[in-house]
Amino acid sequence: MKKYVTDRTLLLMTLLVSVGGNAQLPPVFEAARIKTAVAAETVQRYLAPVKILWRSEQAGTGIVNAERLLQQGNGQADLSNKNMCILKSDGNNRPALLLDFGRELHGGVQIVTGMHPSGKPVRIRLRFGESASEAMSDIEPEKNATNDHAIRDEVLLVPWLGKLETGNTGFRFVRIDLVDADTELQLKEVRAIFTFRDIPWKGFFNCSDTLLNRIWMTGAYTVQLNMQDYLWDGIKRDRLVWVGDMHPEIATISTVFGYNEVVPKSLDLSRDITPLPSWMNGISTYSMWWIIIHRDWYYHTGDLNYLKQQKSYLLPLLDHIISKIGNDNKEQLDGTRFLDWPSSENKKGVDAGLQAMMIWALKDGADLCRILEEPTAAARCEIALARLRKNVPDLNGSKQAAALMALTGLLPAQKANDEVLAVNGAKGFSTFYGYYMLQAMAKAGNYQGALDAIRSFWGAMLNLGATTFWEDFNLDWLPGASRIDQLPRSGEKDIHGDYGAYCYIGFRHSLCHGWASGPTPWLTQHVLGITVAAPGCKVIRVVPHLGDLRFAEGSFPTPYGPVKVKHVKQHDGRIRSSITAPPQVRIIRQ
Repeated sequence: MKKYVTDRTLLLMTLLVSVGGNAQLPPVFEAARIKTAVAAETVQRYLAPVKILWRSEQAGTGIVNAERLLQQGNGQADLSNKNMCILKSDGNNRPALLLDFGRELHGGVQIVTGMHPSGKPVRIRLRFGESASEAMSDIEPEKNATNDHAIRDEVLLVPWLGKLETGNTGFRFVRIDLVDADTELQLKEVRAIFTFRDIPWKGFFNCSDTLLNRIWMTGAYTVQLNMQDYLWDGIKRDRLVWVGDMHPEIATISTVFGYNEVVPKSLDLSRDITPLPSWMNGISTYSMWWIIIHRDWYYHTGDLNYLKQQKSYLLPLLDHIISKIGNDNKEQLDGTRFLDWPSSENKKGVDAGLQAMMIWALKDGADLCRILEEPTAAARCEIALARLRKNVPDLNGSKQAAALMALTGLLPAQKANDEVLAVNGAKGFSTFYGYYMLQAMAKAGNYQGALDAIRSFWGAMLNLGATTFWEDFNLDWLPGASRIDQLPRSGEKDIHGDYGAYCYIGFRHSLCHGWASGPTPWLTQHVLGITVAAPGCKVIRVVPHLGDLRFAEGSFPTPYGPVKVKHVKQHDGRIRSSITAPPQVRIIRQ
């Protein structure tokens, strides 16, 4: 026995000395260290709900002390068993609570229990929701509540005097139901496990319109939630890398966070799982967006070594795109022909948009080829561009196509703005391509019209209780619509469950979609007037456009530190600006 104790003690001492002396740990610890280092930016924080939005009416005395759950808590079960929230069912009634955590989150929930009388685990039903009504819904076809991509509706056991953590989805609301009859559950805590990249906001925006400030921040927050293992499009559904959707998301990342490893990691994943001649995500425009993103990312980061790693894929991809030009100089793209969902039924509009997308991709591709010292490849792109510009297709009233054609010079920007984009304000806007509509309006000089569209379109989502921007939105949904942070009242339309289309009907509709963040980079670029004019942000152009704003101020991250600006409109309408920048960054002023 003494020998056993001595050997065991020596073993423990050896381990302690090894750890204290930074000697090599057993392999399992080393592997964990590596994994932690890779994901060091991702953290978890525990948040208590801010409101009990609903409790089952038939429960009567079956719910006691529910407000206990609004306390922050510490995640630890204990033997005091004081001040518990008690759910108690009988033969007829099953108590249930709907908790509101105050804003959209990514992660799951932690449930800490007390000493309920049975001394055994208790079955509960747990439902997550991005809206209050989604958390109250069943898995059924009528309003399309699903468990696609992430489980949001499940029955599970919670322990007696213990803790359970579950869930990996996007949500703001959580409903808890007691499943079985004649059962008691004691709850000490129900806390959200908020999982996110803990990274600083290096860019900021502030102006005389508080609505625009909220919109800028909401776009930034929407994208930050989707910066998980990879850059996703949605945290509840579409937890995937969609390359086209990444373009406005990466514009937001560059504007708010600067460099982040999730961008090259996601771009490289898309490249590596898509051997040529396949199109990324099966969509021809998405391979084009990959080229455009690389050009934008290089101009922001100046990372030539990373760009060189793309050459062996980039050059044949450009040749593949060029091969899709017909003898009539019209694109002949195969794969899924797609701009965004709301435009998908306008075939002529899609055709026109694809023609413009080819021009955009080959123009940026030619630029990258020159940077990579591939003049022959750049010349092939230029010849193809000249051919494509000879064909000006009918955009058939599509705001998506009008935006792309204006941005690529296929259509004069003023004409696109006056005849299509500015017609009926933000009607016909979409969450994804709204960014390009705003960009085209800016190119036409219609900055005020773009500001008004941002307020009416993205601002309407905030007025409906949104804390992140949605996969889709339509101004026609507004009359009689409910807020997402309330249960629909009699006569109201359920803004979440009653609308949506294509792949996002009803509750399947994602209410946190990164492709909807376009106003965030747009406001920085055009109101603050900050544009990258040379690779690595070594030259920044500052040309503000305040429209009806009295002032605007903010910062923009560069590899050398932030560029900071403040613009104040004088009584005579002129703008007085103050600009500071790192010494490595040259500023070109208005």
